[in-house]
Amino acid sequence: MTKITKRSLLKETIQHIDITKLKAAQLMDAYKKMSFSARDLARATEIYEKMLGDKSSSTWLTLAGSTSAAGCMQVYVDMVKHNMIDAIVATGASIVDMDFFEALGFKHYKGTPFIDDGLLRSLYIDRIYDTFIDEEELQACDVAIRKIADSLEPRPYSSREFIWEMGKYLTKHSKKKESLVETAYRHNVPIFCPAFSDSSAGFGLVMHQWNNPERHLSIDSVKDFLELTKIKMASKNTGLLMIGGGVPKNFAQDTVVCAEVLGFDAPVHKYAVQITVADVRDGACSSSTLKEASSWGKVSTVYEQMVYAEATLALPLLAATAYEHGLWKKRSARNFAKMLNAEA
Repeated sequence: MTKITKRSLLKETIQHIDITKLKAAQLMDAYKKMSFSARDLARATEIYEKMLGDKSSSTWLTLAGSTSAAGCMQVYVDMVKHNMIDAIVATGASIVDMDFFEALGFKHYKGTPFIDDGLLRSLYIDRIYDTFIDEEELQACDVAIRKIADSLEPRPYSSREFIWEMGKYLTKHSKKKESLVETAYRHNVPIFCPAFSDSSAGFGLVMHQWNNPERHLSIDSVKDFLELTKIKMASKNTGLLMIGGGVPKNFAQDTVVCAEVLGFDAPVHKYAVQITVADVRDGACSSSTLKEASSWGKVSTVYEQMVYAEATLALPLLAATAYEHGLWKKRSARNFAKMLNAEA
């Protein structure tokens, strides 16, 4: 019997889908004439394109789950590069453990859920369903975060400010040139991770604070909330493209309420699309429908669409169709990161 080794398991890398090479618009036109999730996805695509075509609206991506590790990483990069996204709210794992990780030259590998996880642990391999990651490489990612933190002025930073510094670091040190973090840095698209420490960044920042107990930086999630609310107030209208749910979804939606609390009349998010597999029956926030969110004064119900589908299936079709139709070519860059940096 052949011995299972780390090398034998980490040999076939995940290949990220390229929406610029797909021809999805014809399929989406067919979906419009169907029912169930096909028609839902077609309507969601139409709403997303309304966001892109509305000159008064900024478009926000909220990102939860592991779609970046699963092959959608380049989708998000292309959406930023081609001015299809103006701001991002994500989990720390999506930005650090997946995107920044690959920017350092590491890979995600095709695996299987049908394997002894005890064996994987003994080989220092982490599993995301059917995707494998080298734990030793992930720890190298932790160390890179610590090095960035050690180089900065010790003070509170929003996660957006720290991720900006990560992007700057990658301009000199990246081994994969088109990461989301570096692309967003180059295009002045801010990235927020409200639960930033719940990721590889957390380990790196803990090492930084452990080694610098008297003078160290920290991440200020309240500053995140304020900065994102400033973007909401600077936008006449806003549209949300939400992949999964979680903290990013609620954080982005809450900016409407936050602006109101601060005494500003910010309209509800005019457009909203959510792609999710969450069940609505448990009352959790991640399964909260967009119609439910409207009761909280967060989103409009005129242009909203829930798509109950696994995102690696639905997102590339939506993004590729919008790319193919080309409304992004007429959009003006919002440069929100530049705005926030000027205020700092």
